[in-house]
Amino acid sequence: MQAFFDTLTSIVGFINDNILWGIPMVVIILSAGIFMTIRTRALQLRKFGVSVSSTIVPTIKEMVHGKKHVHSKKEKSISQFEAFSSAIAGTVGTGNIVGVAGAMLSGGPGAVLWMWVSAFFGLVTNYSENVLGLYYRKKDAEGNFSGGPMYYIENGLGWKPLAKVFALCCTLAAVGMGMVQVNSISGTVQTAITSDPDQRMVIAWIVGIVVFILTALIVIGGIQRIGKVASLLVPFMVLLFIIMALIILCVNITAIPAAFALIFKSAFSFKAVSGGLFGYTIMMAMRYGFARGIFSNEAGLGSSVIAHSASDTKEPVKQGLWGIFEVFLDSFVVCTLTALTLLTTGAYDFVNFLSITADKTEVSRSAFAENFGTFGIVVFTIILPLFAFTTVLAWSYYGQKAAEYLFGSKKGGLAFKIIYVLLLIVGAVTSSAFVWALDDMFNAMMAIPNLIGVIGLSGVVVKISKNYFERKAGKDVEPMLSAYPELNEEFKKDLENEEY
Repeated sequence: MQAFFDTLTSIVGFINDNILWGIPMVVIILSAGIFMTIRTRALQLRKFGVSVSSTIVPTIKEMVHGKKHVHSKKEKSISQFEAFSSAIAGTVGTGNIVGVAGAMLSGGPGAVLWMWVSAFFGLVTNYSENVLGLYYRKKDAEGNFSGGPMYYIENGLGWKPLAKVFALCCTLAAVGMGMVQVNSISGTVQTAITSDPDQRMVIAWIVGIVVFILTALIVIGGIQRIGKVASLLVPFMVLLFIIMALIILCVNITAIPAAFALIFKSAFSFKAVSGGLFGYTIMMAMRYGFARGIFSNEAGLGSSVIAHSASDTKEPVKQGLWGIFEVFLDSFVVCTLTALTLLTTGAYDFVNFLSITADKTEVSRSAFAENFGTFGIVVFTIILPLFAFTTVLAWSYYGQKAAEYLFGSKKGGLAFKIIYVLLLIVGAVTSSAFVWALDDMFNAMMAIPNLIGVIGLSGVVVKISKNYFERKAGKDVEPMLSAYPELNEEFKKDLENEEY
């Protein structure tokens, strides 16, 4: 069985390295981000302050004052923050901890720089996806919103076959992502308890079954229940990680300048910093930096917009601004903190760890153990499973909505959820290298049709953005809230009682 998985891993790895995540994909991702940055006149920079002040700041104020969001009775929607939390649940996962370690092990510290480059352009890519997602989303008779790349590719570009391709890739990617995340949960718990192979396999089965039960209970409630759970768990787990990481960096503050220097030096070096022992090239750093960057923040994949589209906001740009903050928090905050903790604590060591075969989870875990001892190991054993579990929940919804679109009925979504939760058990006991390679492949397959949609509809993004900010400035123009006249009129009436 192990030989079979090793063979599959090699095949998928070859496809990823030479086709899907080679130079062509790097060019496509960069070109799309640069193109949207130019078309929107660097909106991610011009409106970054607006993004923060109109999203997370008022949300924190509402939490402090104990205000609760009231949903419209005629719509089975979720609040903007719940939509954001659900999307963050999908993005802030093991890719932010184990994935960053894996990128550095495979491409050197320079991979971190390319993750930042990917994230910078990802800010506007994610914004554009959310704007299009809400503009082209549809509402059924029960008041459920459905949106995502498949809707704006079909109804915006008019390319239904390409929309079907995206939906298929998203369904497969969701399965892969669920398996990746539960695999990380399983590996973390196994490492914390025992090193005995037989006992570890038993633990893997137990973890798989427990995650299967918990996930099944939550996903039955749909996006409303996922949103509520995410809005409770996401702030807690992100704040806990940030606090622990900042403590580690304060203890090792003198090593921070050298860590940054190493990142930049390695990004443009044709040799490993260890003296060329492994001979990593700039291309390797870029390949793993971009792959892990997209795996982490999902900008360009079009996945998180599926959760954002369930928001009760009527303004596409408002949710787009949440998308900017989402990528910023994911990549520039959480991923950067992870990289710095690994580099400043010695958890990432060129002599002992610089190898694609090293245990990524163990490397990440050692950063916490180095500074906090047993307490750090316990906290890491709590944080990583939480990150992974919330991602499992988010991607169950992404896959469900993609399956519903693909098969044209809610029965397709139900069938997907059953298969999804069952395969979580398989993910818990499967080879880590195999599931990571498999999901890398599906992520790339999602990105291509989505980016075609974003670039093809870039003019629509510009028009909707201009329309919103002109109205915010007091100009009397017809609101662009939905691509469908009847829904646009409905949203306009709803806005009459809302403050801009």
